[in-house]
Amino acid sequence: MSQDQENFRDSIGTINEEGKRAWVFPKKPSGKYYKYRKYVSYLLLTFLFAAPFVKINGNQFLMFNVLERRFNIFGFPFWPQDFHLFVISMIIGVIFIALFTVAFGRIFCGWMCPQTIFMEMVFRRIEYWIDGDRGAQIKLDRQPWNAEKIRKRALKWSIFFIISFLIANIFLAYLIGSDRLIRYITDGPGEHLSTLISLLVFTAVFYFIFAWFREQVCIIACPYGRMQGVLLDNKSIVVAYDHKRGEGEKGRKKWRKNEDRKELGYGDCIDCKQCVNVCPTGIDIRNGTQLECVNCTACIDECDTIMEKVNLPKGLIRYASEDEITKKEKFKFTPRLKGYTAVLVILIGVLVGMLFLRNELEANILRLPGQLYEHKENNIISNVYTYKLVNKTTKDVPDVHFKLLSHKGTVKLVRNENFVVPAQDLAEGTLFIEINNAAVKSDKEKLKVGIYSGDELIETTTCSFMAPRSYK
Repeated sequence: MSQDQENFRDSIGTINEEGKRAWVFPKKPSGKYYKYRKYVSYLLLTFLFAAPFVKINGNQFLMFNVLERRFNIFGFPFWPQDFHLFVISMIIGVIFIALFTVAFGRIFCGWMCPQTIFMEMVFRRIEYWIDGDRGAQIKLDRQPWNAEKIRKRALKWSIFFIISFLIANIFLAYLIGSDRLIRYITDGPGEHLSTLISLLVFTAVFYFIFAWFREQVCIIACPYGRMQGVLLDNKSIVVAYDHKRGEGEKGRKKWRKNEDRKELGYGDCIDCKQCVNVCPTGIDIRNGTQLECVNCTACIDECDTIMEKVNLPKGLIRYASEDEITKKEKFKFTPRLKGYTAVLVILIGVLVGMLFLRNELEANILRLPGQLYEHKENNIISNVYTYKLVNKTTKDVPDVHFKLLSHKGTVKLVRNENFVVPAQDLAEGTLFIEINNAAVKSDKEKLKVGIYSGDELIETTTCSFMAPRSYK
């Protein structure tokens, strides 16, 4: 490309020459890929709205309670004690997206990203219904504030606000849990003012994103677009313009009936600019792979429609790699892809192993800070401890008590009775461990303690026991 042809990289499509926002009015897309995207989008929207209310073994299917550091991933609960598992899960997610990007470009953005799904399949479709297609929207934007414009703007913005409020509720269900959200709703907004304020803040954020900020989220705010530039190579399958076929020897040319374009040296691109008009981020895909492209396939559908009308082969814009266009090379499972896949398989194996080894009851017994041992009669040494038991299940653990497994001795609770660890909660308290000093071999002994529910051993843990040195 010449320097002039590369000038498009000096700015982004949503900013004009004066540095102000250039509003994008994309043409309503249609075609094979758009139909498939609608099916995928409605399936994912159903999943997104249903996931907080689906439970597996009493656990919410997906929950990200950042404040209490409690997360549920596909029904598996992750407590603060399981944070390492959550981190591994997130790393697996990042590597999976990286692997997908290396192989298929930014297809996640165009087909699965919630931002794209809500923007293109919900808000823009409402906009097409109220304001009309591209030409009608441009005309409405330019006309003065008359009765028609006020009516359409008021209707559209009201619907946008209602949908944003609904999305905010679902978002809150992911954060605090669906049960708590439903309880807050039934209690009434006056009982939980802080939650109501948070809900309105989320509503305002979503309204701002989908009513005004729009495609700039993908272009400016989302780090994935920058990540794409590092991950893509000439072998990545992306939405690409076949410049070899489209440009020919003499470049593009407007369509004229009954002319032999190949004999004249012109490419198949008739420079109709419909691929530009339909693009939701306002770019010209003919300039090559760009940061703004989210692989939504709208330009593929539009170009195929035009090619069909002028009796030229479809696929001028298609899913293809640069090497396929220039060298006719088909997709290969490259060493780079093999490396990402190997790392992904190893991490998934590690995560699965850790999940199987994870205990449903987490136990910690620690000596009380600043407290020494106590020497009792009959050569008994006593240490005081605090214990914390975390129940990760959805069922109460009844009749909990402690037994010393590694030494002969006794474990005495301050409350002197067995207790219950509530479901998805914790129990904590104080206990004493008493051992005859003759059974202790050093001044700092490692003890093994069993936690029982009735007669069933449900967990073991260790703690240190301090004894007087002079008795050794």
